[in-house]
Amino acid sequence: MKPTLLLLLAALPALAQAAPCLPVADLIARDAQYEEATRVGDASFLENLLAEEFVWVHNLVSSIDDKAAVVARARKPASIPKSRTTSGVQAQVLGDTVVLRGQSTVEAWNADGKTWRSNRYQFMRTYVNTAAGCKLLAVQTMKVWSSEAERPTAK
Repeated sequence: MKPTLLLLLAALPALAQAAPCLPVADLIARDAQYEEATRVGDASFLENLLAEEFVWVHNLVSSIDDKAAVVARARKPASIPKSRTTSGVQAQVLGDTVVLRGQSTVEAWNADGKTWRSNRYQFMRTYVNTAAGCKLLAVQTMKVWSSEAERPTAK
């Protein structure tokens, strides 16, 4: 009995990640976990959430990442931002596909380690129900604001 119970408890994280994409409120909560996993470099979470065919198109196609690139970056993050938060998240649902869109604000530490800068991105993330559960298939981000743009230039 105890070994079976321990096995079930150990499987809970995997079962949670194999959950369906609906209801939308649950998916938005999972998407917040994606933001945090991206922030702290949780490669295991990203490995389980991202579809094998995953693609992330960055600002003005400045770069395009696949699943392997995102997971590799998570394993060896260059830095860990102060925070990554989302706002105004809305969902579009069609069959087994859910598109989330909203804004993501990334606060990154400056070199002094005491102050930080902010960048805000418009995002669109496509989640699809698969036999393995809800998978993140595609992300597109576009920078819409930066605190660095507000700084006066030296004359």
